[in-house]
Amino acid sequence: MKKKSIVLLTILILLLAFVAGAFLFVKSLANPVVKGESGRDVRIEIPDGMSVYKVSILLKNEGLIKSDKLFYYSARFPKINRFLFPSEEAFDFTLRSGIYHIQDNMNIVQIQRVLSSGQQEYIKISIPEGYTISQIAEVLEEGGICAAESFKEICHNSAFQNLYGIPGDSVEGYLFPDTYFLTAGMDAKAVAKIMIDNFYSKIAEIPVLAEMNAAELFYAVRLASIVEREYAVEDEAPLIASVFKNRLKKNIGLYSCATIVYILTEIEGRPHPDRILISDTKIDNPYNTYKWAGLPPGAISNPGLVALKAVADTPKTNYYFFQVVDASEGRHVFTSNFEDHVENHITVNKKARK
Repeated sequence: MKKKSIVLLTILILLLAFVAGAFLFVKSLANPVVKGESGRDVRIEIPDGMSVYKVSILLKNEGLIKSDKLFYYSARFPKINRFLFPSEEAFDFTLRSGIYHIQDNMNIVQIQRVLSSGQQEYIKISIPEGYTISQIAEVLEEGGICAAESFKEICHNSAFQNLYGIPGDSVEGYLFPDTYFLTAGMDAKAVAKIMIDNFYSKIAEIPVLAEMNAAELFYAVRLASIVEREYAVEDEAPLIASVFKNRLKKNIGLYSCATIVYILTEIEGRPHPDRILISDTKIDNPYNTYKWAGLPPGAISNPGLVALKAVADTPKTNYYFFQVVDASEGRHVFTSNFEDHVENHITVNKKARK
């Protein structure tokens, strides 16, 4: 009987040793690849729809974990983590797409917490004032945010426009130029919504625009989009707006070169011209403000606050013309009659030839 008890005790001790050994082995696989506070920082991109299994292999290949199988099963069955790391706060792992920074001194629970946090890397994207939908689309694609074609498609989607009550055939003019912090692989619609929401947030600070209905705002945005592409010096934007408003009241064509550039580059898909030709001003297109009086049917750019404020708070002047007098600074001279405008034009050309 005593001999039998010794055998059972020995078996129990061996079994406990095996279990302890197995636990320590599994725990070692779950521990960080590198011990200590300083580790290697690795940028990990998790595309939308990527499985936990593939993420496990990716992390193993990047040298961030010791066992892809343990990472996979512990992510699927959280109780494994609670058993291996009882001091870690319990949570259910949910893989979220995005770009993350993982250190190789993190254990599997810490890595899983990061990948399910949604606190991913943001990409800084700057959209200059006066950019068009297609130009913004190119910036977004180059930044890895979304495909240019997807962005252009949603911006010309009538159902999407209706969400905001935007008239016309696109959301051109309502994508506010600003610096944005976005994430890689975003849905194009989500990006456009962020920019349009920003637009409405900004105009809420401009009382005149904030009180306009959709049709009135559409008129103001179209005018601001032209002012945006015409002014170079901020203090001249209101004066340029006054010229255009005076011409609109008299049903005189705006004669804006910016609208011709829009036709050539955005509608006809040609390269940006070095100069506008007389033949260009005769193009039969509703955006041609040399050929047709009034505003074009849509905005020709996405204006910033300077142009929007210039249209909202335009000084009363008797100006009907403006002419560049200093190309290096973008300064203009403003005149009330055609004779003075022609004289200024001749004077500027003489200076340019010297």
